[in-house]
Amino acid sequence: MANLIEFSLFAPYNKEAALIGSFSDWKDISMEKGKDGYFRTQVELEDGTYQYKFRVRSKSWFVEPDEWVEIVDPYATDIDDPTQNGIIRIKEGEKIIDTYVWKHDDKPLPPDHELVIYEMHIGDFSGGEDDPYARGKYQHVIEKLDYLCDLGVNAIELMPVKEYPGDHSWGYNPRYFFATESSYGTTEQLKHLIDECHGRGIRVLMDGVYNHSESSCPLTQIDHDYWYHHDPKDAEFNWGPEFNYEFYDENLDTYPARKFIGDTVRFWIREYHTDGIRYDAARQIGNYDFMGWIVQEAKHEAGVKPFYNVAEYVPESPSITNADGPMDGCWHDSFYHILTDHLCGDTFDLEQLKDILDGKRQGFMGATNMVNYLGNHDQNRLMVELGNREIFDEYAFKRVKLGVALLMTAVGIPLIWMGEEFGEYKPKTIDSAKIDWTLLGHESNQGLFQYYKGLIFLRKSNHALYTENIDFFHEDAEAKVFAYTRWNDQGSRVVVVVNFSDQYLAGYQVPHFPANGTWHEWTNNYDIESGDDNILIDLPEYEAKVFVWKE
Repeated sequence: MANLIEFSLFAPYNKEAALIGSFSDWKDISMEKGKDGYFRTQVELEDGTYQYKFRVRSKSWFVEPDEWVEIVDPYATDIDDPTQNGIIRIKEGEKIIDTYVWKHDDKPLPPDHELVIYEMHIGDFSGGEDDPYARGKYQHVIEKLDYLCDLGVNAIELMPVKEYPGDHSWGYNPRYFFATESSYGTTEQLKHLIDECHGRGIRVLMDGVYNHSESSCPLTQIDHDYWYHHDPKDAEFNWGPEFNYEFYDENLDTYPARKFIGDTVRFWIREYHTDGIRYDAARQIGNYDFMGWIVQEAKHEAGVKPFYNVAEYVPESPSITNADGPMDGCWHDSFYHILTDHLCGDTFDLEQLKDILDGKRQGFMGATNMVNYLGNHDQNRLMVELGNREIFDEYAFKRVKLGVALLMTAVGIPLIWMGEEFGEYKPKTIDSAKIDWTLLGHESNQGLFQYYKGLIFLRKSNHALYTENIDFFHEDAEAKVFAYTRWNDQGSRVVVVVNFSDQYLAGYQVPHFPANGTWHEWTNNYDIESGDDNILIDLPEYEAKVFVWKE
């Protein structure tokens, strides 16, 4: 039983287009152009899976005028990697992507202010085990979800999973914006991963590349300057053809680049049930008008469920995420740089530390406006930075733990780069660098994991840490010691006392303590009394004490 299936291609200023496919023996099927700029044709197809492409007379400046070029459908939802053909599936006379049935759509997911995000690369997250199997697929992440639940994170941020050339990449070179990276598994397997995350109360944020595409993205071949800037806006930060969000087509009343990216963002939310987007290179996108529009489109598509839009806007600016800014939050890059300098012992500047722990001092408004991190895919892990300065073993673990205590108690949303939580020390590389899970068998690495786990639990369970409230009530720059308190209006309080020096400070008195009574020191699990607005503690070098109010 065959049904008429429509194929369409948006190419408003191209003279001719044709469809070719496995169903036509790869011979041309001519397409008619409508006044809306779409070429269309219908083909009788029985249920099954087919490969197809378009041929179009190109309007791009780098080929001969009106030269015929073969392209993949820019809206293809699956790609056969060896042939670089689009794949279309027909079931019961309709185009489908797959037959996955979602199981956990009714599970509640954490709101933005409760997030603890874990950034991962699908190919490198699993597969560093000492075992004979090649790993690095969606299904292998599913096998590690219990580990992530044990750690306590409640959101994962996937480095880009849109189809890119070859079998290994960070994904920042997307060629096909509606297709998933085939080397990681099928569309069903990606949906299964997201569904399993939802079943465990974990949100899934997608890394979206909307500043540029890979140079052989089909849109470049159809009519390059209709979707892209002719020349890069900034040659130093150019990673491929850059989308032109300013260009408006008066004849069709459309912004072509906005329309395409709007379509892909809505598609991923609708089809893959994603819960947020990290906008790569947002400073290079630069267009607040477009970004405000795409954020609204994403939220509208997501409906009642929480959806977090966070910009990689480096160096950061509060304007991207404040009241009149387009984004919900941005990567807090100064947090990383300033804290790394201090943890490595390169400098000590109390005002700088206060700036990053309390983003309001930098002009940010609220707790969800900043995503803080000790590292991410673009930076070397802290262990590497420490090692570069000849700081190893227990001395390195000590400083990392100090960083974790600040990360989990600062104002903002914490993000962990995969493997950091147990002391992975592979340097940054775009080559495959699978994290080494065997490290968890070592006492110090396991100890760091438990330290992360404990502070993540505190971060999620103590609502003082959801607020913007922070007060630096004790400052002793000479000793490199300071203390701050976080609180909410319901009586939750957390106090952090920090020693950034290399001196063990025995019997250190912390004045102006926020309340007299019993406090629980979280990281070493003991109770202590404060009285006369003071507390007396031993404060080891490069260590933070985290006190939680009991009564």
